[in-house]
Amino acid sequence: MTLAHRLHDWFVKNQRDLPWRRTKDPYAIWLSEIMLQQTRVTAVIPYYERFLERFPTYKELATASESELLAMWSGLGYYSRARNLQKAARLMVEMGSFPSTYEQIHELPGVGDYTAAAVASIAFGLPRVGLDGNIVRVIARWTAESGDVKTFTIRARLQQVAQNQIDAEDPGTYKQALMELGATICLPKAPKCLYCPINEDCGARLQGLQYSIPIQIGKTTQISEERTVLWIRKEEQILLWQRPLDSKRLAGFWELPEPEKLTQAKLFENLGEFSHSIVNHKYRIILREAKLDGGAGDLCQWVRLDQLKDLPISTILRKSLRILKLDPRRERTEGVS
Repeated sequence: MTLAHRLHDWFVKNQRDLPWRRTKDPYAIWLSEIMLQQTRVTAVIPYYERFLERFPTYKELATASESELLAMWSGLGYYSRARNLQKAARLMVEMGSFPSTYEQIHELPGVGDYTAAAVASIAFGLPRVGLDGNIVRVIARWTAESGDVKTFTIRARLQQVAQNQIDAEDPGTYKQALMELGATICLPKAPKCLYCPINEDCGARLQGLQYSIPIQIGKTTQISEERTVLWIRKEEQILLWQRPLDSKRLAGFWELPEPEKLTQAKLFENLGEFSHSIVNHKYRIILREAKLDGGAGDLCQWVRLDQLKDLPISTILRKSLRILKLDPRRERTEGVS
């Protein structure tokens, strides 16, 4: 039995019940693949379901305002993905349909090799497979790859192996099975080899190398920093600032001010702390209560709490609201507490 057939049988019996696996709609599949880029499955599910409810086809997405689009995406991170989704949707309106070939899908804004292959194989049954972190790990261990998987040469070799093993009759299931195996069994630090459907001929396991493969010599070092944000409230309003629309990061998003932006503010007790990661930066965010000694200046504005549900707000602001047990979505129906 081939690798693809063993993975197929295992996947059919053991796959997680995920909403994007219940459809063959290329728009919905494409949306899920974009949302899943560098984002955990459990975090994506509620966003995916709300997004599809509001924008059931690319036509509704194409005509949405940027503010509404970003508000729907708020908290999911990597906001260029949302803007690229809309750019792609507008191209589809011009084309009159969702693109149906690998090459056409690949030309959409924000779509790379892996996403194009995923949509092409799952939605259209085309014999394509791309590499994400899970698939790289599975193939590297199965072939006992001894090279650095971050290098072009090694990734090209792994890509060729994955492509050679594809099930031409059901490439979509093959792709999803590889990903599922990496996400649930062939884990980065603690692979569950006894439960793996391909353990009998896994090169890494046979050589006792399952804990050291894949090799990543060029792994990026994480940088740790501490930041303080201020919670300044006046009745049912909080003080925020909006990033410029031409900002390179989080353009147009609303944020809590930092002390440097409000040097006249009086700082009081800590209201809570949380961690926040952006690429290779890990931040320790301290939320402090503060009061203004004077005006808010030109940078900051008072915003009603019940308006937050309709605004694109940063993840740091969203996490701060969570600490204070203020949910902007709940405010819609229950009022401000």
